[in-house]
Amino acid sequence: MRQLRAMVCFFLALSLPLPALAGQTAAHMQRQYEALASFTADFVQTLTNAQTGEKEVRKGTIAFRQPALVRWDTVSPEKQLLVVGDTAVWDYYADEKAAYKYPTTDVLSSKTMLRFISGKARLEQDFYVTEHPEKDGLLEMELVPREAEPGLVQATVWVTPGTYMLYRVLLVDFYGNQNDLSLDNLLLNPDLPKAGFEFSPPAGTKVFDNTKK
Repeated sequence: MRQLRAMVCFFLALSLPLPALAGQTAAHMQRQYEALASFTADFVQTLTNAQTGEKEVRKGTIAFRQPALVRWDTVSPEKQLLVVGDTAVWDYYADEKAAYKYPTTDVLSSKTMLRFISGKARLEQDFYVTEHPEKDGLLEMELVPREAEPGLVQATVWVTPGTYMLYRVLLVDFYGNQNDLSLDNLLLNPDLPKAGFEFSPPAGTKVFDNTKK
């Protein structure tokens, strides 16, 4: 569940209506994301366990549609499909023929993430923001939640100059575990039918329904 929440947190951050802060990076990002309706991209995700130092590298494709619909296809090291719909979140493992269903309110249990999905979040209200000069061709911002939560105590965001689109996000939880995600082949505002963000378990799938608890 921790990994699931971290993945969803990244996407909901993309729907965050950014304020016109004094920092130029945040101001430019605001204008870009106000006009963003959808995107697709390839991703590389590195999960690091703080206690053991063990790393897991995951690769696949992602799709996002406003206000907060997500389709996250992991192709390696194992096939996994995460679908965030209007009322439910599905986590499907094809090789295991198993699907886990959660209510969005359960997965998005943190106050900050709920503010993201409701569209009520404001960067300056929820985070202390520090902007850094361009380095290695990227702009960098550090975000520290004003009210720390176990799932997110610090985030670092790298932005591509010129386009002011997210290139990489590093999330750190209370235990020091890291979720490092970078994007490639980003396509802005493609036509993504809503049906692509719905999920029906294939025949023979064992469903673990956590919405009825």
